[in-house]
Amino acid sequence: EMAVRVMSFIHEEAKKASIELGLERGSFPNFKGSVYDGQYEAMRNATVTTIAPTGTISIIAGCSSGIEPLFAISFIRNVLDKDDKLHETNPYFEEIAREMGFYSEELMNKIAENNGSVQGLEEVPEEVQRIFVTALDISPEWHVRMQAAFQKYVDNATSKTINLPEHATVEDVKNAYLLAYELKCKGITVYRYGSRPEQVITTGEEKERDAIAPRPRPAVVRGVTRKIATGCGNLYVTMNEDEHGLFEVFARLGKAGGCADAQLEAVGRLVSLCLRSGVKPTEIVKQLKAIRCPNPLLARGGPVLSCPDAIAKALEDHIKGREVLQPARLDLFEGKEGKKDEEKVKYTEKAPVGVCPDCGSPLVYEEGCRICKQCGYSTCG
Repeated sequence: EMAVRVMSFIHEEAKKASIELGLERGSFPNFKGSVYDGQYEAMRNATVTTIAPTGTISIIAGCSSGIEPLFAISFIRNVLDKDDKLHETNPYFEEIAREMGFYSEELMNKIAENNGSVQGLEEVPEEVQRIFVTALDISPEWHVRMQAAFQKYVDNATSKTINLPEHATVEDVKNAYLLAYELKCKGITVYRYGSRPEQVITTGEEKERDAIAPRPRPAVVRGVTRKIATGCGNLYVTMNEDEHGLFEVFARLGKAGGCADAQLEAVGRLVSLCLRSGVKPTEIVKQLKAIRCPNPLLARGGPVLSCPDAIAKALEDHIKGREVLQPARLDLFEGKEGKKDEEKVKYTEKAPVGVCPDCGSPLVYEEGCRICKQCGYSTCG
């Protein structure tokens, strides 16, 4: 009710001033035919009121930021470009606390640790708690209703952040938007506390997150190397283990050099870092498997779509224990001598023009059609 009365007064006075300016200097260009035409003799401004976003400039001016409640009574301001932290307390609260004799640095720190709120603190009198309510003390519904109360007498949009607590759900956000629509707000901004890795204002010290440190490499590791035929040549994948399991992966393309080897080294380093940091090998396989390149290869063990796909297959076989059961078998992904090998050479002699959508084998261009030699797929039907 107070918000409606205040904004109604501001809006009426703004219109009076705009009418006077219109009579003196002329109305805005589209006055004729507008909602004001017929109601007023003139109107200098098409719109006379707005509540603009003033979060940053209010800090410079040392005043409140529009119709926003206090974010926190005592808080830590992060200077993002300098990695500095400034401990600040609302000056009006500090003034009252000193006058009433309950101010102390310990209390200010306690308030900051209490999400910047004075609610529930024995050191703060109840009448002070009722006055100094923070953004997170107010329910999202009343954030929206307060915005709607001001919007009633604001021509343009109203800048207001609907602050949600850290535990807010998707449903809470949905309800805030729907209520804003029902109450005819022209716009809405929601922010869930802690939803960004860095924020300008925080309440209390942030909790330290457990850091994941890759486990160190022992002097001696055991491993196997697999030779896998790919569309770019033979790929050699070395997988080493420590006492905890898979530890590192190296991949090298026979006689490749240049960019191809650099990319394989990068993949190997990242896979190794993931393994040493506790990422499950099966999750790595999921990420690398089925990555396609322009040179897929149909081999005995199934199509090899790219070098990352070959690394995934090598890891998958290693997880299943094939190297332990068949340590001498290196031809799982290669054609053997004879008819199969001839077919492989025959297929790869033609430049691939894509991958078969049915079986994943390379497509070749023949007689104006893209054809899969493996399953018979054809773009010509």
